[in-house]
Amino acid sequence: QLQLVESGGGLVQAGGSRSLSCAASGSIFSISTMGWYRQAPGKQRELVAGITSVGNTNYTVSVKGRFTISRENDKNTVYLQMTSLKYEDTAVYYCNLRYVRSYWGQGTQVTVSS
Repeated sequence: QLQLVESGGGLVQAGGSRSLSCAASGSIFSISTMGWYRQAPGKQRELVAGITSVGNTNYTVSVKGRFTISRENDKNTVYLQMTSLKYEDTAVYYCNLRYVRSYWGQGTQVTVSS
């Protein structure tokens, strides 16, 4: 069973930076589309950033220019570098792998203090 394990969450001050990592087990990582989603209290889960197997990226408007998604296929790992963090970035961040079906990590909390 494929597993995704996120790390890097925590408390950060507004204006600060944080980097999230997601390590995947199994052998399909390099041919999969990866994404970072987030869910704030009382809100729906939303796509933050995505990266295809060939490295094409997309971002939700609110994080463009501040967040960067990247991947290292030889490490089965996807990253989310977050800068200029805002209070409204506070959420549980989930890693997603999409290949035929979706797989989800357990989530990691990012809290931005204002």
